[in-house]
Amino acid sequence: MKSIFAIPLTALLLTGAVVCVPAPIHAQIPQQKELPPPARTINLTLEQRHVIKEFVKDVDVGKAPADVPVSVGAEVPEKVVLHDVPAELGRKVPQIKTHKFVVVQNKVVLVDPKDRKIAEVIE
Repeated sequence: MKSIFAIPLTALLLTGAVVCVPAPIHAQIPQQKELPPPARTINLTLEQRHVIKEFVKDVDVGKAPADVPVSVGAEVPEKVVLHDVPAELGRKVPQIKTHKFVVVQNKVVLVDPKDRKIAEVIE
């Protein structure tokens, strides 16, 4: 006894019909590649990082709200007050003298004042 499915299947094969089976949905969506973190715009030595941290802890500036981003490349909101790098610190670490800074969650965040993007985070 022949199966009732054998006759239609045989007919499809003999006529050369093409049967399309859709691919699973997850196979059709390209995988998003993780973007590399933004490159740092300031190259600091460990000693320079230490000098900055020690200098800023002695400067009386208020801390920024905890919700301010603290990752390199992030933009600091306009509501956050940026502070000038003190002249003495700029002489010790010349790479940062054109930047501004803010203290967020006990981290010194160096910001490029032109676009308010974070150039470096010192923990």
